Amino acid sequence: MTKFLLLTGIICFTFLFSANASVSDTVIVSSPDSVSEVVASEMNDTVVKTAMGHHTVDLAKNAGFSIQSLFRGFLGILVLILIAYVFSENKNAISWKVVLIGLIIQLLLAIGVLQVPFVQVFFEFIGKLFVKVLDFTRIGTDFLFGSFLDTSKYGYIFAFQILPTIIFFSALTSVLFYLGLIQKIVYGLAWLMSKAMKLSGAESLSVAGNIFLGQTESPLMIKAYLPQMNKSEMFLVMVGGMATVAGGVLAAYIGFLGGDDPVQRILFAKHLLTASVMAAPGAIIISKILVPQTEDINKDIEISMDKIGSNILDAMSNGTAEGLKLAANVGAMLLVFFAFIAMINFTFSKIGDWTTLNLIVENATNGQYAKFDLQFILGYGLAPLMWLIGVPAADITHVGQLLGEKIIASEFVGYESLATFKANGTLFYSKSIIMATYMLCGFANFASIGIQIGGIGGLAPNKRKFLSKYGMKALLAGTLASLLSATMVGMILG
Repeated sequence: MTKFLLLTGIICFTFLFSANASVSDTVIVSSPDSVSEVVASEMNDTVVKTAMGHHTVDLAKNAGFSIQSLFRGFLGILVLILIAYVFSENKNAISWKVVLIGLIIQLLLAIGVLQVPFVQVFFEFIGKLFVKVLDFTRIGTDFLFGSFLDTSKYGYIFAFQILPTIIFFSALTSVLFYLGLIQKIVYGLAWLMSKAMKLSGAESLSVAGNIFLGQTESPLMIKAYLPQMNKSEMFLVMVGGMATVAGGVLAAYIGFLGGDDPVQRILFAKHLLTASVMAAPGAIIISKILVPQTEDINKDIEISMDKIGSNILDAMSNGTAEGLKLAANVGAMLLVFFAFIAMINFTFSKIGDWTTLNLIVENATNGQYAKFDLQFILGYGLAPLMWLIGVPAADITHVGQLLGEKIIASEFVGYESLATFKANGTLFYSKSIIMATYMLCGFANFASIGIQIGGIGGLAPNKRKFLSKYGMKALLAGTLASLLSATMVGMILG
């Protein structure tokens, strides 16, 4: 543990001299009374305020690196690593060098996206490509559903606005995979991670692939290696899937959070892409603490071409079919989980007389929560952890609620709530919105345990028992990896 304290101290010391106080982001925060644009650019010199219902919140203190943000970030990183350390299977075998390298990679990515102009330009360019995909999707969706896309007439209909994006992006990904473009990017990232963090070729391929592909699609690239993988390698395959999201749903989240505003779409595209990339080293860090590598590894990197399609039309057809299944699964999952949440809250309201308790909750939370329900339990249960990772105190309960909804339901449920909070001005700080965007960007939820047992277990039947045994630990690891990214971003935002 002494080594770890020394290493994290070096990271923070290095960051102290490398970060500056300028942040260049735009977040729309609206309330029932008004819609205000919060611009965090050179905010040490500019005071920006936004109306939040009946009072005004000064957001100037939201931006700029400070000693306080350094301390909060250091504390958050220390707590998250400590949680992983406590649950480690072999504390003596942990490679703190790998942990340090992973933390530095995550931190450099965060600093680059938030502080370095040419890195910002690169991620914004990729983000614009994702936004353009949303525009293409809208053309196809408009052909099928016509005026149902007119939000002024029918309002925001999730099934029409978001789910078609998943289908088109899945088909596009399949075509790009057939053309060999994704493989080249994944191979390059895998090679870098294999050299920098001492990973086997197969596990580095899987975790690199998870940046673009889903938790059951990425393992297809290493199908031949799965049955022979050791415990640490297999666990990283699981955690990589939990800590990241597929490109199809990533595009959907951009549309979800950005709405029809092109500036907002590019902003959230940049952050969501960064979150997915940062999650890869984060997954390695947490995975190698929980289940350290103790055996010899094979560093060969070879991508399987199974299920790629016989030609470009076949690849497009396969991708469309897979996207349709994913979209239908997402829609059904959201229906069920929102119904379950409503059922649980209804049960709370019918067990005894909750009138007095509801009044206590409303008064104690200054109106943030009007009654004792699941959202209140999740929010206040996870609020201490949110404070530790650097979320502003005024927002810790609502951001804690988002994390709880993600874990018990899905990240889609969490992002739906975040979009609602953003539209209603529920969150007081733009920093909270950005941190929540990183925190929710991952498949770490209870349903994913079953998905991995079925998906990865189908590729390697001899690993089904392992997948079942380590499912909860992978869920913990995926959650911690996403929280690491959010903590670092919050530390830089100030």
